[in-house]
Amino acid sequence: MSLLKVMDLKVSYGGIEALKGISFAVEKGQIVTLIGANGAGKSTTLRTISGLVPVKSGTITYDGNVISGQQPQQIVAQGLCMVPEGRRVFPNLTVYENLRIGAYLRKDDITADVDHVYNLFPRLKERHWQLAGTLSGGEQQMLAVGRALMMRPKLLMMDEPSLGLAPLVIKSIFEIIQTLHEEGITILLVEQNANAALRIADYAFVLETGMLDVQGTGHDLLNDPAIKAAYLGESKK
Repeated sequence: MSLLKVMDLKVSYGGIEALKGISFAVEKGQIVTLIGANGAGKSTTLRTISGLVPVKSGTITYDGNVISGQQPQQIVAQGLCMVPEGRRVFPNLTVYENLRIGAYLRKDDITADVDHVYNLFPRLKERHWQLAGTLSGGEQQMLAVGRALMMRPKLLMMDEPSLGLAPLVIKSIFEIIQTLHEEGITILLVEQNANAALRIADYAFVLETGMLDVQGTGHDLLNDPAIKAAYLGESKK
């Protein structure tokens, strides 16, 4: 059974149809990526799954339960978390306080989870009491990922995690994504860096103006001449 299943999902902003009936599934244990041009509907897809954008029609099923129409906090409580585009850390709170906010729905001891985040991101441990707004872009992205991990997600959605980061930091972020995958977290990744995303993806979907255009394994799409020309900066042979 799929961990996440999206069926005939339609979303509108005013009179503009942002998603035009897309359907896809994410199997447990996979890294699945959505690629596409700016404005294709990738971020809208994640925000709708998260409950931040209302569904016009269609259904979203997570772990066997229909979650379309649920509030974001209900969805997060079930282990479906998102790392938002632009990091969106709380700049006037410390690294540790940001992590605590990530666990706001939990009533148990979070010490082990904070330690786990610090093991993944030693730089965050060094900046434990530093205000998040004073961190570098890469460190803020690490914090955004760490904050999402505080809810022990079964499925982690990541929206443009490499955006605006230096190449060495991007490499580190993608290594962390693979580490999380090895720890058993299923990942749905939206990423402008199609080359890097397809290299680690088990399966991939191409979103074009609110519709799913092409799908296949990450390897197949990485070697597809049309995908290379459109999204990888390579000319068709």
